[in-house]
Amino acid sequence: MVTHIRGRPCLQRPRARAWKLAIELGDYLVPMTWNRRYTLPLLLLACVGCVEPELPTTFAARVVGVKDGDTFSVLVDEQEHVVRLANIDCPERSQPFGKAAKQFASDICFDKSVRVETTGKSDRYGRLIGTVWVGDSIEVNAKLVSAGLAWHFVKYSTDPSYAILEQEARSAGVGLWSDSTAISPWEWRKAK
Repeated sequence: MVTHIRGRPCLQRPRARAWKLAIELGDYLVPMTWNRRYTLPLLLLACVGCVEPELPTTFAARVVGVKDGDTFSVLVDEQEHVVRLANIDCPERSQPFGKAAKQFASDICFDKSVRVETTGKSDRYGRLIGTVWVGDSIEVNAKLVSAGLAWHFVKYSTDPSYAILEQEARSAGVGLWSDSTAISPWEWRKAK
């Protein structure tokens, strides 16, 4: 029976003295006085599937979606995760070359098996930060910069190889570097 105590749903109304022994279980409170024989199994059963297993820093996945040039949805053990490419920043979808970056990334890795090497960290949107590899030789992050479809994201990157790739793309005038008025995505987002 679900009752409400102090504005929160409770699986059983605890006695006044037992209130301090209630355990939070998601949005519910489970009083410890509730048939102790069933409390632990119930809690374990309720928690199954609540906690996602932590992914290793390097894992195999299949790309099932390309949200924009630098954000992918990958499938790992039938669970979808969102990966934000490390060290780079692609134009926003509404920005010039944004659609081209998304198409380029899709052509390289959509519906393909990839290897994701994460930093073990997530950004403020909960996306895993990582490098995506197709096979052993194609690093998607670097390919986007080389094609002139991404900037080296200096604010969050300490890898100098991306700066070199960006400079080579600028010198060759490829991709967004063919536009002398190209605006970086971080400046574009700030202006909006």
